[in-house]
Amino acid sequence: MKPNSKILIIAGSDSSGGAGIQADIKTVTSLGSYAMTSITAVTSQNSTGVLSITPIPSKEISKQIEFTSKDIKPDAIKIGMLNSVGVIKSVIKSLSKIRIRKIILDPVMVAKGGTKLIDNQSIKILKNELLRKVTLITPNIPEAEILTNIKINSKKDMISAGKILIEMGAKNVLVKGGHLSSNVMLDILINKKEIFIFKNKKIRTKNTHGTGCTLSSAIATFYSCGKTLKKSCEMAINYVNHAIGTRPNYGKGHGPINHLNTIIIKKKFR
Repeated sequence: MKPNSKILIIAGSDSSGGAGIQADIKTVTSLGSYAMTSITAVTSQNSTGVLSITPIPSKEISKQIEFTSKDIKPDAIKIGMLNSVGVIKSVIKSLSKIRIRKIILDPVMVAKGGTKLIDNQSIKILKNELLRKVTLITPNIPEAEILTNIKINSKKDMISAGKILIEMGAKNVLVKGGHLSSNVMLDILINKKEIFIFKNKKIRTKNTHGTGCTLSSAIATFYSCGKTLKKSCEMAINYVNHAIGTRPNYGKGHGPINHLNTIIIKKKFR
């Protein structure tokens, strides 16, 4: 099997393998595409929480983006953890140089265990400068609350938050509803022309580490292969649901999901 497309991932590393760059690479690979990376930070973490975060110098992040893209031009870019003003500005500058049209931004702000991963000044730069340069932003409810300064307790609130982000300059917003207390999982895609609601049965489990990273990378992969943005979101949500449903139950805290749920291993490799 040959890769269907090429994805550049700009994100932090997760030593436990459940989220971040590791989850992104697994996702892109499992969906049949080729993953490249620009690592923005190295974290020491496991399913119970984050022990430490070591940032990568901004210049090195830019070098990774530009030197990689100069040789192998990506069909789409997924952006995850950007933990400082310098990093965000470097990424914006590099994006303007390589000029890739399809960019998915997962605004990673808080780890599953509650550790804050980005400072307030960085959030301001992300809102004022990066937001308008991407195709789609995929905040969960806590992230959408931080970005919009409103409290989200319902589907109506999710739509309101999405509209605020559109007014702030976002082209498309997928507000993820996993934090709502409901038996139905709602993810809402919003742009200036339409509002589309994806409904799925919520899977009750603590093992959801890396779902946001996985979803945004899956959207980038499907979108890079020529699917519409709406179809890419739909297919990515289905992939993540299957990954949660077949989770391996690793770790003592918020365990990882099963990124390999799409792969069938040929007999000769077993």
